[in-house]
Amino acid sequence: MFTRSILLACFSLSLPVACYASDYTLSATPSTVAWGYYSAKAKPVLSIHSGDIVHVETSCACPPPERLEQLGIKPSDIPQFYRDVYEKVTDKGPGGHILTGPIAIEEAEPGDVLEVRVLKIDMNTPFAVNSFGAGRGFLPDDFPYGRNRVIPLDREKMIAHFSPGIDIPLHPFFGSMGVAPPESAGRYNSAPPWMHAGNMDNKELVAGTTLYIPVQAKGALFEVGDGHAGQGNGEVDITAMETFLTGTFQFIVHKNQHLLWPSAETPTAYIAMGFNEDLKQATEMAVRNMIDFLVTEKNLTRDEAYMLTSVAIDVDITQLVDGKVGVHAICPKAIFTK
Repeated sequence: MFTRSILLACFSLSLPVACYASDYTLSATPSTVAWGYYSAKAKPVLSIHSGDIVHVETSCACPPPERLEQLGIKPSDIPQFYRDVYEKVTDKGPGGHILTGPIAIEEAEPGDVLEVRVLKIDMNTPFAVNSFGAGRGFLPDDFPYGRNRVIPLDREKMIAHFSPGIDIPLHPFFGSMGVAPPESAGRYNSAPPWMHAGNMDNKELVAGTTLYIPVQAKGALFEVGDGHAGQGNGEVDITAMETFLTGTFQFIVHKNQHLLWPSAETPTAYIAMGFNEDLKQATEMAVRNMIDFLVTEKNLTRDEAYMLTSVAIDVDITQLVDGKVGVHAICPKAIFTK
């Protein structure tokens, strides 16, 4: 299921982590995935410590294996674990995402913050799939039928060949990264994002970025999946370029931080988020969370933070199709000169 080795050097981090961290590999198998849910009662498939690194193999929101073959994908290009999961996993729902995990971080407790560093993302297959179906997506009445499209991936040139004359740069990221919600939420659907993060579908969260998630359950119980080779903001037909990814993550626990909503940091920007069934309320949440960040972390007054958000910060739609829509506010680091 996983392997372990010891890294014999301290990490050069400004945050408190152990000088001796472990390195794990977690493969996707029928016994290491959660199909369609996050839950505070889920049994961990791997337990680690703060500072440890895990290489996680993941699935995607692709059609079933037999349908992929019917679409012309070579059987040898379909990961064997994907066939095994479809054949052997019977505990499913209420959502549809196949997520690897949960991973328990021993030090994490409710009231802490889990820092998830996305160190590396590898694309495991030479194809992606985009799909839509009747009654789904942002324009369900305009497209009352289903379509699947196989999109070849050139992983050396980092280009997706959508069609003759249309090439799309690849920016792989995980649509879903999250922890267990509060226990009272029960078995939480993998589709809508919430305070536990989850299915954010935020294309900014590529390799080199960091996600901060409020911990709601002992061990945090991190799960990841829904691999994307790329996506447009909005994800309007309900899927991105769905593909199989392996991610390398480092997990760091910050004690007693009491963050309410997930946030993120890229090499060039700070990101605040909002999730709600209503687009206006999701936007208000993202803007308020950004204002709170600027007040708390950059020592601005609330008036100054509101003004800065208006003149320098982009408020973008993340996705429109996951039950709760997502909005993110992006603050460029370059505006701060000290």
